[in-house]
Amino acid sequence: MNLGFSKFARGLAAWASLALPLAAQQATVLVIAGAPGEAEFVPDFKLQIEAWTSLSLQAKARHVVIGGESTDAAAPAAGSDRERVQAALAAETKTGTAELWIVLVGHGTFDGKEAKLNLRGPDLSATDLAAWLKPFERPLAIIDTASSSAPFLAKLAAPRRVIVTATRSGHEHNYARFGKFLAAAVGDPQTDLDKDGQISLLESFLSASHRTAEFYKTEGRLATEHALLDDNGDGLGTPADWFRGTRATKRARDGAALDGLRAHQFHLVRSPMEQALSVEARARRDQLEQKIAELRETKAKLAEAAYYKELERLMLELAAVYETGT
Repeated sequence: MNLGFSKFARGLAAWASLALPLAAQQATVLVIAGAPGEAEFVPDFKLQIEAWTSLSLQAKARHVVIGGESTDAAAPAAGSDRERVQAALAAETKTGTAELWIVLVGHGTFDGKEAKLNLRGPDLSATDLAAWLKPFERPLAIIDTASSSAPFLAKLAAPRRVIVTATRSGHEHNYARFGKFLAAAVGDPQTDLDKDGQISLLESFLSASHRTAEFYKTEGRLATEHALLDDNGDGLGTPADWFRGTRATKRARDGAALDGLRAHQFHLVRSPMEQALSVEARARRDQLEQKIAELRETKAKLAEAAYYKELERLMLELAAVYETGT
């Protein structure tokens, strides 16, 4: 037996066991773009695709573009754009900690029953995407910037998912400008509301929503789009004007849970401090933040001393996570 080769093989196997988890932590950004149609929409679509490409490079994420005018070599080549989307999702890892970001860019339609993104060839329906995403247990962010996109939220909402749509109804069918403002917000330092050196999906949603509202106000037009965010899995969604800073402060009449915390934990480009945390530390931090948020919701029902005692315990645990980084 060649002992030198055996030693090398064992070393290679050990390296592979370490390398695989690192690869499994790499996020994927899948941009699905419809044909722009009229020439006036080409610059907006191009801006959005380029912005997500730039962010993916910064994040060292795997980046795939399907549709539009793209000839992305990383995307499956055969078949229609709809088939390429299906193939790309089938090839993705279904479990693990790596986030999968899916961004829909283009024109949407809604016939009263089914919402679709207009692609070259057969369109992509909310039902299609829901079926293809059913096996996924890893964290997902699905951002539909198209008109008539709201039904995608109800179809796709589930635990560990953040869903953003440009509209609150399938009947908001005019061209949606939210995607353009979102593309501008995701890389703008002014979007960082809590000044932690990174931009969360929640912060991007809030900034883009405000910029969209300001556009209609400045132009003197009636707003024909109202973005929603869902990250608690109930499929109801929360609008940006329910937030003060990064916390939702308004309550639904039926007492439905509010959204925002999970979306604020999604960062495509992480700060140096965030990168210094291990995967386990980030997971523990996210759990503690969720518990703190849940505790705050029950403050009125608890004795003051009991509330602050539990809050102190959770805050000390959270501080320990950041102190040790593990």
